[in-house]
Amino acid sequence: MTTTKTAVACPEPDDRSQAEADDRESERGLATAEYAIATIAAAGFAGVLTVILRGGDVKSMLTSLVQSALTIG
Repeated sequence: MTTTKTAVACPEPDDRSQAEADDRESERGLATAEYAIATIAAAGFAGVLTVILRGGDVKSMLTSLVQSALTIG
């Protein structure tokens, strides 16, 4: 029984064109920047929600909503 091995050609960095290398280099760090922006936006949204939920009107509305949901009948 003979075993056949198949080689898969993967381009080495030297095999890529200069345009492909430039494109890849220009996108370096892009994902990190996107995560940073999303984290800042989430923190801002959490801050706004905290301010809104600490208000008396919203607090009483949520309290009455929870009480009515827990009341039987």
